[in-house]
Amino acid sequence: MKTHHWWRDAVIYQVYIRSFLDSTGDGVGDLAGVRTGLPYLKKLGVDGIWLSPFYPSPQHDHGYDVADYCDVDPLFGDLAEFDLLVADARRLGIKVLLDIVPNHCSSEHPWFRRALASPPGSGDRSLFHFADGRGPEGNEPPNNWHAMFGGPAWSRVTDADGRPGQWYLHMFTPEQPDWNWRDPRVAAEFDRILRFWLDRGVDGFRIDVAAGLFKHPELPDSDDPGADARTRDSVNPLAWNQPEVHDVWRHWRAVCEEYTARDGRDRLLVGEVSVPTAREHARYVRPDELHQAFFFDLLSAPWDDDAFRKVISEAMEDIAGTGSTVTWVLNNHDQVRTVTRYGEPATGGSGQGAARARAAALLMLALPGAAYIYQGEELGLPEVVDLPDDVLTDPIFHRTGSRTGIRDGCRVPLPWSGQVSPFGFSSGAAGVKPWLPQPDYFAEYVTERALADTRSFWHLYREGLHLRATLDQLGEGTLRWLETPPGLLAFVRGDGLTCAVNFGTAPVPAPVSGVPLLSSGPCPAGVLPGSTAAWWIDDFSPAS
Repeated sequence: MKTHHWWRDAVIYQVYIRSFLDSTGDGVGDLAGVRTGLPYLKKLGVDGIWLSPFYPSPQHDHGYDVADYCDVDPLFGDLAEFDLLVADARRLGIKVLLDIVPNHCSSEHPWFRRALASPPGSGDRSLFHFADGRGPEGNEPPNNWHAMFGGPAWSRVTDADGRPGQWYLHMFTPEQPDWNWRDPRVAAEFDRILRFWLDRGVDGFRIDVAAGLFKHPELPDSDDPGADARTRDSVNPLAWNQPEVHDVWRHWRAVCEEYTARDGRDRLLVGEVSVPTAREHARYVRPDELHQAFFFDLLSAPWDDDAFRKVISEAMEDIAGTGSTVTWVLNNHDQVRTVTRYGEPATGGSGQGAARARAAALLMLALPGAAYIYQGEELGLPEVVDLPDDVLTDPIFHRTGSRTGIRDGCRVPLPWSGQVSPFGFSSGAAGVKPWLPQPDYFAEYVTERALADTRSFWHLYREGLHLRATLDQLGEGTLRWLETPPGLLAFVRGDGLTCAVNFGTAPVPAPVSGVPLLSSGPCPAGVLPGSTAAWWIDDFSPAS
C-alpha cells in the first residue's frame, strides 16, 4: 500500500523556468509557459514540480540574487499568473515547490541598500556581515575566505563621503550579500516569507544552500583557504554546517506542520545540503528538521558498480535510518548533463553516455525514497559544451575567466518541436532568439519526436514512473542486495521485484531468467547487455 505522505516517495520534476517554455516571445521562459507545459508533465507521470526562483531580481545569478521574496519578476509574469499555475497544477494532481534562497539576497534588496546608506555598527548593517578591513588602512579583507564563484568572499563599500569603508561578506558573488542569521530580524522576515507563499497554496520549498546561513561568530581565517575555491559548499567549515542552522529547520518544520494541521495537506521542506558524509547529511533530516535533503553522492559517483553500491548503502543506513527517505538525484541546473557526464560525445545521443544515463535513470527510479528529475533529462539532452564566450551568462565564468565548472551548458532552453531553433521553445517574432542559443542538433531531441518514438528516453521515464506509481514494491521501503559478479549490481525491492545494472560493456547472465518487466535497452531473457538496467518481477510474464 502506498504511503499517504506523498513526499516520501515522490518524483519531482525540476523546472528551470527561463529555459522551459516561453509564452511571451521574448526568448525567456516564464510562468505562463510552465502552466502550458503542465499537461506534458502530467502525461510524463511526475508527482510535482520544483520551480527555480522567479522573484524580482537583477538576474546576476539568474534569480538566486533575490531583491523581493514576495513577488514575481515581470520577466516571468506576475502573482496572478502564479496563482493560476498553482490552481492548474492542483487540478492535475501536481504538487508545487518553490525555490527559496535564505543564505543570501540581492545587492538590490531594500534592506541591503539601506545598510549601505547606514553607518558602521548600525542596526541596518547588522542584518548582513559588515566588518572592518585588516591592515593599516583597512585595505585587506577581514579574513581569507574565498567565494564559491571565484575571488575573495569580501567586497569593500564606498562611504557617503567617497572614502573606502567597511567590507561585506558574500560567499557567492558581490551581488549576493549573505544574510546575518544571528540577527533575529532575519529569521522573522523569512517566517513572513514562508507564510506568504504557503498562504498562496504552495506545497513546500526547495531550500538553497541549506547548510549555509550561519557563519562562525568570529569570522576567523580558514586554515586551508586554497581549498575553498569552487569545489563543494562544505569545504569551508567556518561558513557552512554551523550547529545553529538546525534550529532554523526545526522552526520551519513547525511552520509547515502548522499548515498541515489546518487542512491535512503535507508541506515539504527539501534542502540543498552539501556536507562531506551521509552521516552528516542525516543530521538535517531528523524527524523535527527538514523532511528531506538532496543526496548528491549518487550524482557524483563514477560509473562503477562498487561506487554505486557504496553510496546507496551509506544513504540507506544513515539517512533512511533517521526515519526520512533518501532523495536521489542524477542531475540539476548546476551539473553537467547526465548523458555527457557518463561519456557521451557533445552532439551524439546513442552511444555510451546515453546508454549509461538510461540505465542510471532506471536504477534511480527503483531505489527506495524520492527522486528528482531535472528538465530535459527525460529527453536525453546532452550538455551544450561549445557555447561561445560572448553568450555565457554564468557568474562563475565572469568571476574567474575560466569555463571550468560553468553551468550554462545544462541550462540551454528545451527543444519542443520543429527542425530549427527555437524548436518550439518560443513563439517570438523574427530576430528574437532564446536567451541561450540552441545547437542545431537539438532537432534530434525535440519533445514531439520523443513522444512519437517508443524507444526514446521519454518513454523509458514515463513507463518507469507509471510502474513506480502502481507497483507496491517500488517507492518507499527497503532493498536487499544480491550477490553478483564484478560489474553487476542487483537488488530486490519488496515482494519479488529485482533491479539489476550491468556496469560493464559485455553482456552477462541476468540475475533473473525471465523477460524483464522494463529495461533501459534491448534485453533478451536471461541476458543483461552492457550499460543496461532492467526490472523483473516474480509473477510477470510477457504477453503472448
